Amino acid sequence: MFQSDTIAAIATASTGGGVSIIRVSGEEAVEKVEPILSFSSKKLSEFSSHTVHYGHVVDGTGKFVDEVLVLIMKGPNSYTREDVVEIQCHGSALICQEILDLLLSTGVRMAEPGEFTKRAFMNGRIDLSQAEAVMDLIESKSRYALQSSMSQLNGIIKDKVIELRKMILDDVAFIEAALDDPEHISLEGFVDQLEQNVQYSISELKKMIDNYRNGRLIRQGVQTVIIGKPNVGKSSFLNAILGTDRAIVTDVPGTTRDTLEEDVRLGDLLLHLVDTAGIHDTSDPVERIGIERAKENLGRADFCILILDGSCELADADKHLLEVISDLNGVVLLNKNDLDVKVQEEDIRIYTDKRIISFSTMTGSGKHELEELIKEQFYLDQLSFNDEIYISNERQKQAVVSSYESLQQVKNSIELGLGEDFYTIDLMSAYESLGSMIGESLDDDLADTIFRKFCMGK
Repeated sequence: MFQSDTIAAIATASTGGGVSIIRVSGEEAVEKVEPILSFSSKKLSEFSSHTVHYGHVVDGTGKFVDEVLVLIMKGPNSYTREDVVEIQCHGSALICQEILDLLLSTGVRMAEPGEFTKRAFMNGRIDLSQAEAVMDLIESKSRYALQSSMSQLNGIIKDKVIELRKMILDDVAFIEAALDDPEHISLEGFVDQLEQNVQYSISELKKMIDNYRNGRLIRQGVQTVIIGKPNVGKSSFLNAILGTDRAIVTDVPGTTRDTLEEDVRLGDLLLHLVDTAGIHDTSDPVERIGIERAKENLGRADFCILILDGSCELADADKHLLEVISDLNGVVLLNKNDLDVKVQEEDIRIYTDKRIISFSTMTGSGKHELEELIKEQFYLDQLSFNDEIYISNERQKQAVVSSYESLQQVKNSIELGLGEDFYTIDLMSAYESLGSMIGESLDDDLADTIFRKFCMGK
């Protein structure tokens, strides 16, 4: 059962800062917080809702712990629709912990990760898609991700789901009423209208499914895998792109035994870079594991960067990787152009038609050309942001796919000329699948799993 006791947590980052916020929510929030606060005149319970007040946090002996600003918001006009008190104190981790300990001593419980947002969901302030958008918003790493999360938080998914569910439910209700009372309600001509409604819903759901990959690129970034044989400069390339020495660079082949993953922004576009172990034949068991992981990442890549050592003749491993990348979305970097170049573009063209960029991790030559290529491809071809609905995770996708398939079954039944009573089962299946997107039907375990992914204090 959903707990309605009073909870508290530090709502700001733990790295320290000028100000920190401690959030308290529950039916007894004001009552529980009042004993640890001191104001010049009134008590906390005497203040009006949605007001801010200067005061002090005091311990059990009346000693001042910190000077604070206190914000009081009484339910249902609060984030959780419960009484909420926020204490803004100085950003010292020690002060925050001392205030939190004082709150816990009054009978307040430490909040679980995501519990404030969970209460907002359980109390009907937001639906599940909006709750998930809160987490996406916190984790946004690009302007596209921020826009997508805000759109979902403002209810773009919720509104569309409600529209489609209403249409489905109205059709089911009409069929059921006509079957129960055929003398007064006729189904004549209804199938044509039903077919139009079903086709509209299928079309809308298909858009969501088709946009799922774009939504993933917006949130998680372009999964960009760096491959090449050992010692061609993959780790040096990663460091050059990041502008920091993130990867270990030596002249010893096979230094990178596992994948290194980092995010980098190109304007409004986010790249999730994966530096992989050099792909080649080896008897080293640890290195073999790294190579297998490199191949797994390659299979999931949105974009692949193959690095070749231009100062050496093409090896068999290079030729093999050139053939591999021919089936992928990617580019070939001919690295070490600051040295004596022994590989020409025509040597590479035998194996692939991918774009070839002359590059140097030492001088940065070719970096701008690479960035422009990636921006051009993903900005124009895939990530032109608009008012489309971008579902934000695999759970939502599965719900949309399930509803889509159920409505396709209805369409097939109509085309086969089956009776109206055949339609209602699949219509209701689509209705329930859509409901799971916004949390209309959600078991406790799934709810716990979703909100457990949130940060503490949110």
